Amino acid sequence: MTYKDESRIEVYGHGGDIETAEATFGRRAASFLDFSANINPLGPPADVITVLQESLPAVIRYPDPGHRRFKDLLSTRIGIARERLMAGNGAAECMALLLLGLSPKVVGVVDPCFSEYRELSFKFGADVRSITGHSGQDWRAGRDQVIELVQACDLLFLGQPNNPNGVQYDLDDIRAIAEAAERKKTWLVLDEAFIDFIPPEHRHTLLPELHRYRQTVIIRSMTKFYAIPGLRLGYTVGHPDVIRAMAAKQVSWSVNGLALLAGEACLGSGEAYERRTQELIRTQREQLAEGLRAAGFVVAPSEVNYLLVEVPYPWSAAAFQQELGTRGVLIRSCAMYPGLGPQHIRVAVKDAEANATLLAVVHEVMDGV
Repeated sequence: MTYKDESRIEVYGHGGDIETAEATFGRRAASFLDFSANINPLGPPADVITVLQESLPAVIRYPDPGHRRFKDLLSTRIGIARERLMAGNGAAECMALLLLGLSPKVVGVVDPCFSEYRELSFKFGADVRSITGHSGQDWRAGRDQVIELVQACDLLFLGQPNNPNGVQYDLDDIRAIAEAAERKKTWLVLDEAFIDFIPPEHRHTLLPELHRYRQTVIIRSMTKFYAIPGLRLGYTVGHPDVIRAMAAKQVSWSVNGLALLAGEACLGSGEAYERRTQELIRTQREQLAEGLRAAGFVVAPSEVNYLLVEVPYPWSAAAFQQELGTRGVLIRSCAMYPGLGPQHIRVAVKDAEANATLLAVVHEVMDGV
């Protein structure tokens, strides 16, 4: 059986597109087990659901256009002054507002990477220059390579940890890149959308020392770790001048009221939820990676809640995605990522039951059942 590239379901360039999967595979949306989107398998903190249920009558009111309560709570939580914070309709809006507010002519990316870096740059009129990470370095680029790219662009996106490979750059490397960005006056945008899945003691982040780097901006997501992707909430940390430039381009009320209330509840969810998530992801990631390797797959190291995987020859990502999709399991094809190949896929890390189902279906496909 042959499979065309069109068989992949990322028609909008991302995972989690249940509607396309429903139409492609002829199954009800609720019947899919979705490994194509990297969302906390625990679901939202219990307080978030309660707050949303109790707050439904509030939809008759406009949300706070200044996001003041959310930013006050966030400021206390991460120890950053409110004037250095901005809320956005997901991390993607934060990226878009940076491009609009800073108007870079040349944007740098390190492939493979989140597709929105390139797509948003093109949408807002910037040229894109790229370098490619190496499989021998877990798909990271070398420090000198990245610094050379800094010299060639006005703004550089860098995933920390990166998507789709799930690893961080060493903190010394990040500092060196940030220092190069300061000298060149290039904006360094560190995308930390998945860093909450890493225990605090293992995170490589410039957040505590960001005041030293005027040209460096950090973007984080609330939707992945707290499992609220349908509400869309992210935030930016940067110099007040950057925050003001972004705010000048933000559409009024782009962050809805329920998202802000959910974000406030997430910030108050406590350490127990966070530690439980981080431990679940650590143990299940190890077990899932071991199971996939035992089935003949090449699995790249990861520090977060997804794995970059190479399917064994003669399978392709498109063919494997098709076979799993007909059985009700969705995965992310990474064949279209610059820097990767036609056999690369990405799978989310879920709980033990879901991961066991994935491995069982993988064995069915591999055995031709």
